[in-house]
Amino acid sequence: MDLITKLPKTRKGFDTIWVIVDRLTKSAHFLPIRETYSSDKMAELYVREVVSRHGVPVTIISDRDTRFTSRFWRNFQEELGTRLLLSTAYHPHTDGQSERTIQTLEDMLRACIIDFGGSWDDYLPLAEFSYSNSYHSSIGLPPYEMLYGRKCRTPVCWGEVGQRELAHKNVVKTTNERIDQIRAHLKAAQDRQKSYADKRRRPIEFQVGDFVLLKVSPWKGVIRFRKRGKLSPRFIGPFKIIARVGEVAYRLELPEELSGIHNTFHVSYLRKCLADESAYIPLEDIEIDDRLNYVERPVAILDRKVKQLRNKSLSQVKVQWKNITGSEATWESENEMRKYYPFLFEV
Repeated sequence: MDLITKLPKTRKGFDTIWVIVDRLTKSAHFLPIRETYSSDKMAELYVREVVSRHGVPVTIISDRDTRFTSRFWRNFQEELGTRLLLSTAYHPHTDGQSERTIQTLEDMLRACIIDFGGSWDDYLPLAEFSYSNSYHSSIGLPPYEMLYGRKCRTPVCWGEVGQRELAHKNVVKTTNERIDQIRAHLKAAQDRQKSYADKRRRPIEFQVGDFVLLKVSPWKGVIRFRKRGKLSPRFIGPFKIIARVGEVAYRLELPEELSGIHNTFHVSYLRKCLADESAYIPLEDIEIDDRLNYVERPVAILDRKVKQLRNKSLSQVKVQWKNITGSEATWESENEMRKYYPFLFEV
């Protein structure tokens, strides 16, 4: 199980996709939901869409989203007799299946929106149908055939299930054309993802006992035009490697300040520490959440100016941010700052 969040909101209010993939048959369900859904709401949807069709699974692998780690969700799955397995740092033996499926689904939906327009949730059933009826090299046949033991028979004229003469209805013709086009996009997306995986990489390996730096991401809240400070700290540490988890993940010895973060990380989050082991980047001034993001908050307004554009004037303020180590201050929109940080303008 995994979630695709931050999608454009549709007319029905959906902005998230719940992706559920069966590890054996590779069959998948793509469920449109809202990011505000609580754990009990997702449990209701889970029973209606998954348990009613496939029964209760033995185990569920998911990431550490708050809805999957909540007490309600854990108790709910425990009552059903399902064991929860939480992934660590994009480990390929855990949630790699759902991550790859998500990349393929995003490519398919992006192509559908470009070709057909409209909302992405209108094409989600067709994307799920095309995904389940496309050949998977890992199992040697489509997931639908693996799941039900027979080829899929549909009103759409596909050569694999035999040609049939149908009434010339616009809806069948339109669906046929879109299914063929989506299948072509699915094949292109799979080839693209395969090319990414086949590219020559420089393997990065560490040994137990090595000291590494841990990558973090600066976030300045809901404004800042989604920009990140170029001179903001990118790595913290050093931290000692205490164990290797599989081929691409390592377990670190974290200090007490980071006790709320899972201590296993993908190798892409780590950098070799070449400095003296006694050197240490303090964490007192950086508040890091469970996703390795730290928030940069404004502390003062230093200056004001009016930027003249072609058709209007834009009022800007020079803002001093907390936790910025290199850049002293940045220019921001005064209206945005007044909206989200009104305390800065109080006299």
